[in-house]
Amino acid sequence: MALSAHAEPPVQMTPDSGGAGSVAQFDHNAYSLPLGNMAMTQRLDFSVGNSFFRNPWVEAPASTDARDGLGPLLNTNSCQGCHIKDGRGHPPSGQERSVSLFLRLSLPSEGADPEALKRQGIHPVPHYGGQLQTAAITGFDAEANMQVGYTEKAITLGDGDVVSLRVPEYRITDPAYGALPDELLTSPRVAPPMIGLGLLEAIPAERIARRADPQDQDGDGISGRINRVWDARQGETVLGRFGWKAGQPTIEQQNLRAFADDMGLTSSLFPHTDCRPNQGCATMPHGGAPEVSDEIADFVTFYASSLAVPKRRQMEDPRVTAGAETFNTLGCAACHTPRQRTAADASRPALADQILWPYSDLLLHDMGEGLADGRPEFEATGREWRTPPLWGIGLAQKVNPQAGFLHDGRARTLEEAILWHGGEAEPAAAGYRTLPSSDRQDLLRFMESL
Repeated sequence: MALSAHAEPPVQMTPDSGGAGSVAQFDHNAYSLPLGNMAMTQRLDFSVGNSFFRNPWVEAPASTDARDGLGPLLNTNSCQGCHIKDGRGHPPSGQERSVSLFLRLSLPSEGADPEALKRQGIHPVPHYGGQLQTAAITGFDAEANMQVGYTEKAITLGDGDVVSLRVPEYRITDPAYGALPDELLTSPRVAPPMIGLGLLEAIPAERIARRADPQDQDGDGISGRINRVWDARQGETVLGRFGWKAGQPTIEQQNLRAFADDMGLTSSLFPHTDCRPNQGCATMPHGGAPEVSDEIADFVTFYASSLAVPKRRQMEDPRVTAGAETFNTLGCAACHTPRQRTAADASRPALADQILWPYSDLLLHDMGEGLADGRPEFEATGREWRTPPLWGIGLAQKVNPQAGFLHDGRARTLEEAILWHGGEAEPAAAGYRTLPSSDRQDLLRFMESL
């Protein structure tokens, strides 16, 4: 039986949002520290993984043969190029090329090969694949350019205050490999923060699934669903938990899929990139087969699974406490589930049997037409998104001052992000709109303390 998330949501009483591994780092490096409870003998592995995550990959052939083979098609040349300081990416400003925000592509699933759809979760676009690569190596053509424009939409709150929301519009220009189909589906995605991923992976799948209530049997208006996705390592369909639509099952697969799609780098798990046969990538120099060795892949996976969560701040502030009560009263905790627990038999002692405060159920929720991308991914619909963890969100713009919020970074502030909520979250957003200014500010103070 599904649990009602509305039933007495727990109140965080400890600053250790990421369990015993939480760290007291609150500046621009807040997201870049290893787990505080990690064995000293593993710090070298963390540093090596960090180097491959942070430093640019280069075109082949190169004297730096451990990190060559970039492209030919790509979005960026390093993991850190999207996950800035291990934090959020951001939309482009002015005429700059978008790096840490890109477009996922697909076609409606009708007519797709069922087996391919089962493994890929989407119906790729002929000549372009599943992601728009807006950069390329020397002498090769990028797939196209992406442009982002905004119009402002005024929202009047109950007390007369007005908040302006940015409504984005995405355009693909100068396609280099043929006309794009009229039925093209697109989904803008900004890079999410990297903190606490190993802890989220250590939460038992059955514990996540137990909270799902797809038919809303408890009548609370919240019908979280799990996304069932393909696990390339196991060769079977499993629960998804990573990515904006929970489209990836493990940190390893999320990383190596990003190597293939974002940087054009092959691995033993994904020996092919998103490049299509007509694009001629096979005619270009490569960095070996695979370009990302299993050893390097393991280092990067270890690094990504070992980034600590910053501790909470200002927990004794009465206004923060009041904001936490409002968070629960509005029903925000129905999806942003405060507390989770990792498995006692997790793969590493630093991740095992930890009480966490990620403020996420890791489930899919209908977020309404305003945030819909219209693009399904495995079992996630075009209106569904995975609840993003809120831990560390108050430091997002310290880590990257240009960072925005929501899946495409459209929200410049936490308040804008709240006001974009619709669908299952519409009652909570409506409640926020009617709050007095002081109560709204308390709620925002609470979120900034996370």
